Parts: sequence; structure tokens; C-alpha cells
Amino acid sequence: MNIPDDLLYTEEHEWVRVEDSEAVVGITDFAQSELGDVVYVELPEVGTRTKQMEPFGTIEAVKAVSDLYAPVSGKVIEVNEALADHPELVNKDPYGEGWMIRIEMDNPEELNNLLNAEAYRGLIGK
Repeated sequence: MNIPDDLLYTEEHEWVRVEDSEAVVGITDFAQSELGDVVYVELPEVGTRTKQMEPFGTIEAVKAVSDLYAPVSGKVIEVNEALADHPELVNKDPYGEGWMIRIEMDNPEELNNLLNAEAYRGLIGK
């Protein structure tokens, strides 16, 4: 199970990579493996406001449909358009080409509410 040390995580299995005042968001390797083959990802439009720990989209896989939760509050400034035609990128490369949205953070202090890699490993028992 790949759990990069340089990312932050939610208890709902999203990851966050902080780049200055922006947060790149996706779902974890654990989440994609639990879901199975991803067949559809519904993401917000650029300009949409997110609120920490509220749904920003959905992900549909063979096994289930799940909400995606925003790890931070802010404005969506970029969406991974490639996922519309290639949702399988979430399975193939969840921390790279399978990223979902980029958020301009309203309050970087919210990052303190997220888990580090060690805590996330403890959450999923790995």
C-alpha cells in the first residue's frame, strides 16, 4: 500500500499535496483499491467553493458510489479534465495522473485538522 510521507490525509481517504497556497486533492491508494475499478468521477466546476469535510463530488466504481470530501475550504481553481474520459487514472496513478482538483485555500490553518502519513497508516491498519 502506497502512502507517501509528504502528503496529508482525511479520515475519508482523500489526500492533499500542499503547493504554496494551493491544495492538490485526490483519493488514496487504499481508497481506490477498496472501491475497485473506477468508472466515473463527478467533479465540481472551476470557481466552485469548497468547505472543509463537505462533499465536493462523487466517485463511481464497480463496487460502490462514494462522496468525495474537501480536505480544505477554498475555491476550485483547476479540475483534472482527463478523468472525464479516463477515470481509470484514479486506479492506475492515484497520487499522480489521478489527482482530482486544485483548491486555492481560504485558511491554511485547516491543514492542522488533517492526518499525516503515520496517522493515516494507523487509521487503515497498515
